[in-house]
Amino acid sequence: MNMDFNLYMNDILVQARGEMEAAGYEQLETPEDVDAAFARKGTTLVMVNSVCGCAGGIARPAAANSVHYDKRPDHLVTVFAGQDKLATQQARNLFGDDHLPSSPSFVLLKDGQPVAEIGRHEIEGHAPTSVITHLQGLFEEYCEEV
Repeated sequence: MNMDFNLYMNDILVQARGEMEAAGYEQLETPEDVDAAFARKGTTLVMVNSVCGCAGGIARPAAANSVHYDKRPDHLVTVFAGQDKLATQQARNLFGDDHLPSSPSFVLLKDGQPVAEIGRHEIEGHAPTSVITHLQGLFEEYCEEV
């Protein structure tokens, strides 16, 4: 059996990006996209996407389903670790010195400043519902009712 690895990876990337776009997340593909998103007023949920299994099986479903809640962020954005490398690096730089880079992960911003985050260690090995509950707890604390 001969499999073209790049073709296989492209299929995974298209699906992973499509899941986030279908859930209402804006793709940030350049450092300039990141700067513009972080300059917005209000709350912004940043999902650091990945091709790993815990991203596909836990983080992306949690990202999609957590926003079906009375309080939710004003803006939903995503950077793709390992793919949009410069955009991801810019986001991680703006997350601040206390941020531990991991993917997948979530960072909630208020007026462009990080107020909370969920790292890979709080995603991998957890049920999607527990990540949804964690995200919605952050929305309850930091976001306005829609």
